Amino acid sequence: MTPPLEIRRLTYADLPQVIAVERRAFGTPWSLAMFVLELSKPSGICLAAVRDGHIVGYLVCSRYDVVWHVMNVAVDDRLRREGVATALIERLFAIADGPGERYTLEVRTSNEAAIKLYERFGFRAAGRRRGYYHDNREDAVIMWRTSEGEAPGTASPPQNRAGTAR
Repeated sequence: MTPPLEIRRLTYADLPQVIAVERRAFGTPWSLAMFVLELSKPSGICLAAVRDGHIVGYLVCSRYDVVWHVMNVAVDDRLRREGVATALIERLFAIADGPGERYTLEVRTSNEAAIKLYERFGFRAAGRRRGYYHDNREDAVIMWRTSEGEAPGTASPPQNRAGTAR
């Protein structure tokens, strides 16, 4: 039986395990300093997926003005397609989502599995960043998601009975 998956806040103490997953997951991994910087941002959301006491995945999301930027999602290469990334994204939305919240991310054009995962969560392709990835100059698909409902402060003016704004 597979041990349960726990999703919790990522901590500085997790970084050695995170770096190990990062190096297995990406040809151009983030440095320790990059993770420290993201963890130090008070408005960011950094999550760890833990199974049997080991980090098996993580998600890093930063807030820039009125937009959430999903910066990094990785799952241990031995545990992909077991719902780890799905659980991380679901927890992100449970924490951050509200009416009209906006999210963006970049993903390699060749990463079809990730693109399909993001599309399941309502992300849509909105453009390309040419040569975005430094290791092989691959393009990135820019994806956006807007939560349903109106963002706070953007409600339409009240309507009178005739249907016109007051």
